[in-house]
Amino acid sequence: MKVLALPVEMVSYTDKQGSIKPVRFRMQVDDEPMQVIKIDKVIVKETEKFAGNIMIVYKCQSLIDNVIKLFEIKYEVNTQKWILFKI
Repeated sequence: MKVLALPVEMVSYTDKQGSIKPVRFRMQVDDEPMQVIKIDKVIVKETEKFAGNIMIVYKCQSLIDNVIKLFEIKYEVNTQKWILFKI
């Protein structure tokens, strides 16, 4: 997987227990048009501390350009920002 650390726009929902589930995100790489990626499956959800910030890490799988791809997105709890970390 290639490390991108690219900020993304995320659509997610939170259940009654406060658990966040990502649904789809929108990203733009360089000068390419915006691309919407639907998250088909969350494989692993874990918490880590990165540079002193608490991050929720989601390892996911989606069908992108007719190929199943694995990727990692992170939610930074303090700033409430989503990052496409690896793809």
